[in-house]
Amino acid sequence: MLRYIVRRVLWGILLLFLVSAVIFLIFYVFPNADPAKLRAGREANPRVIAQIREQLGLSDPIWEQFLRYMTQVFTPFDWFGAAQHGGTGPLNFGNSFQSNTPVKTIIFERLPATALLVAGAVVFWLLMGLPVGIISAIRRRSALDRTTMVTSLAFISAPVFWLGLVALYLFASDVGVIHIFPGIGSYLDANTFWQKCWSLFLPWLVLAAATAAIYARYLRSSMIDVMSEDYIRTARAKGVPESSVIMKHGVRSAITPIVTLLGLDIGLLLAGNAILTESVFNIPGVGREIVVAINRSDLPVIQGIVLFGAFFIVTFNLIVDIAYAYLDPRVRYQ
Repeated sequence: MLRYIVRRVLWGILLLFLVSAVIFLIFYVFPNADPAKLRAGREANPRVIAQIREQLGLSDPIWEQFLRYMTQVFTPFDWFGAAQHGGTGPLNFGNSFQSNTPVKTIIFERLPATALLVAGAVVFWLLMGLPVGIISAIRRRSALDRTTMVTSLAFISAPVFWLGLVALYLFASDVGVIHIFPGIGSYLDANTFWQKCWSLFLPWLVLAAATAAIYARYLRSSMIDVMSEDYIRTARAKGVPESSVIMKHGVRSAITPIVTLLGLDIGLLLAGNAILTESVFNIPGVGREIVVAINRSDLPVIQGIVLFGAFFIVTFNLIVDIAYAYLDPRVRYQ
C-alpha cells in the first residue's frame, strides 16, 4: 500500500509540473496581447511599456522566463532573478494588472467563500443522491423508481444558472414570491459563520441539485449490477438480514465508483466550476473572481486561478486514487 501511495504521489508531482508548463505556454507564448501593454493601460507611452517589460522580465529569453516562473510557483528560492521580477514563491503567481495586488492574496481572500459553498453542496448532494439511488435500485421499476429517475433527469438537464434564477424568484427573501431564504448578495452582509451558512443555503441546494441527480442515477445503475452478483445470493442463502445484504455487501461495493466522481467534482468546483452559482448569487468566490478578471483582461489573475485550480484537481485525483486502493484491494496490487 505504501509503495502504491508513493508512486501516485510522484506521478501527481510530475503531472503538476507538466500542467504548470502548459499553462505557462498558454499565457506567455500564445497570447496576441502584450502583457506589458495590458499592465500599462491604454494611454501608456512606449517608454512606460518598455520599463514594465524590463520590470516583469519579459525581455528575457523564453527559457529563462519559464524557469523563473516555475521557481516562483514551486520554490521559495531566489533563482533566475525571481526576487527582481515579482518576488519569490512558493505559489507566487505575480501581481494583478488592475490593483497590483499579489494574485496569491486575491485567491486566498476568495477561497473561503468557494470552499464553504462547495462543502455545503457536497453534503447536500450526498444526502439527497445516495439514498435516492439506493432506494431506486432496491425498488426497481416501481412507481417510486420511475418518479425519482424522471425527476433526476430533469435536474440534470436544467442549467445551473436557470435553477439559480428560478430559486431566487420562488424563495429569495428580497425578490422571491415566498420569502424564505436569503437572497442575492446576502453572503456579503453576513458576519458570523452561521450567518454565512444561512446565506448559502439556497446556493447549496441549487449547486447540489444536478450533481445529486447524477449520483442517484449512477449509484442506482451500480447497485443493480452488484445486487445480481453471486456473493449477494450467497449472503441471502446464509440467512443474512436483507438490510445487511444491502448496506454491508451491496452499497459498499457499488459506492466505490462514486468515490472517483466525488473527488473529481470537489476538485473541479474548488477550481472554479462554481462560477455560475457564485455569479447568480453574488458570492465573492474564486469562480466569480475569474469572471471579473476575464472582463478586465487581468492575465496574472486568470493564470493564477487556472493553475491553482489545477493544483486542486491533481490533489483530489491523488486522494481518490488512495481512497480507491483502500476500498478495493485489487487496485493496489495492479
